[in-house]
Amino acid sequence: MKAIQDYIKEHKDRFLNELLELLKIPSISADSAYKNDVLKTAEAVKTSLENAGCDAVEICETDGYPIVYGEKIINSNLPTVLVYGHYDVQPADPIELWTSPPFEPVIKKTALHPEGAIFARGSCDDKGQMYMHVKALEFMTKTNQLPCNVKFMIEGEEEVGSVNLSKFVKNNQGKLKNDVILISDTGMIANDVPSITTGLRGLSYVEVKVTGPNRDLHSGLYGGSVANPINILTKMIASLHDENNHITIPSFYDKVEELSIEERAEMAKAPFNLEAYKKALDIEAVYGEEGYTTNERNSIRPTLDVNGIWGGYTGEGAKTVIASKAFAKISMRLVPHQDWEEITQLFKTHFESIAPKGVKVKVTPHHGGQGYVTPIDSIGYQAASKAYQKTFGKTPIPQRSGGSIPIVALFEQELKSKTILMGFGLDSDAIHSPNEHFGVLNYLKGIETIPYFYKYYTELFNS
Repeated sequence: MKAIQDYIKEHKDRFLNELLELLKIPSISADSAYKNDVLKTAEAVKTSLENAGCDAVEICETDGYPIVYGEKIINSNLPTVLVYGHYDVQPADPIELWTSPPFEPVIKKTALHPEGAIFARGSCDDKGQMYMHVKALEFMTKTNQLPCNVKFMIEGEEEVGSVNLSKFVKNNQGKLKNDVILISDTGMIANDVPSITTGLRGLSYVEVKVTGPNRDLHSGLYGGSVANPINILTKMIASLHDENNHITIPSFYDKVEELSIEERAEMAKAPFNLEAYKKALDIEAVYGEEGYTTNERNSIRPTLDVNGIWGGYTGEGAKTVIASKAFAKISMRLVPHQDWEEITQLFKTHFESIAPKGVKVKVTPHHGGQGYVTPIDSIGYQAASKAYQKTFGKTPIPQRSGGSIPIVALFEQELKSKTILMGFGLDSDAIHSPNEHFGVLNYLKGIETIPYFYKYYTELFNS
């Protein structure tokens, strides 16, 4: 690819400054207080696509936050790549754990990023990785090296379950018609060990409420004589795993795909240092389902985790009450063949059945999605592999991810095309956590690698 490294070197400061400006906007889709900021970010993405060379860009309204659509169609006989990303971000809480304000991006050196990393909410997930594609398009259009057609679909509700994306995709199949979908919302094993994500877990996310007495009660007058919703809730949650950390919901594992010994052996070839893993997290031991390694537990096995739990008095000092209500948010990461709606119903039925008579239980499903596996013999995967080989000098390792991008399965169902997951972040980049960051090297390496995907995909498509 002619002059890609020279172009990046010449425009590096601008590429970084543009991303820093985008990261300053707190586009938190989960909190309605930030509605105007989310909409402002959509406008900024629209402008960036126009400046990068898209011939047509529009903000498509939905029942929630808009989808930014852009396209650069150079020849209808050439293949079309659809780029998906999202401009919304997770809430920054707990703010006090950030070493710098989450929406005042700064570049700081770290052990894994000696060249510097961009610290800000959304830097890796997904503004930084989405913006790599914008800058890659800019390079290809400004140097007249775009080999195929490109479409962009950048949404603002990924962090709240892509609530309105399904309807948009179903209603715009002609507009979104493509030959392959390209997403950078995943990671790679290490800066010197490139990898391509070939599998994603599905997701079922629910909220539970346990209600006891009709009001908060004095714990001296009523303690021991009525059910305490917080006590009950914690017991119910604890019962969801057995002594081997196996999930106890009946029929939960009925459709779980069991990988062969050979497949597990291939997975084990990926570099992994258990002691370094524990040290990075400041833990003495790992924890999880008996009979599986750490990398298997967080990728090919389903999980159930409490994401939040609250009830009663949590302010300063003491208030001796038995709370009337207790709440928890629970997520289940699912593997291919587990249907998220079926699992949600299994959870609801089981959780309601284990509640004692002294309380009432309500389970509210929030959102979910199916798992996904992409074949490594497709021309999309082969093009991605060649692109990484070109810029990293190494063949990337196929890797299953523990994360979820629920809309990937939807894309295949509605648009009939495969998705290629070319992520450039690291597991240590603290996405969804305080001090989220994205390496400057990773950002620029993504801009360098993506154009080669277009080049090799077009060549393989036409061969």
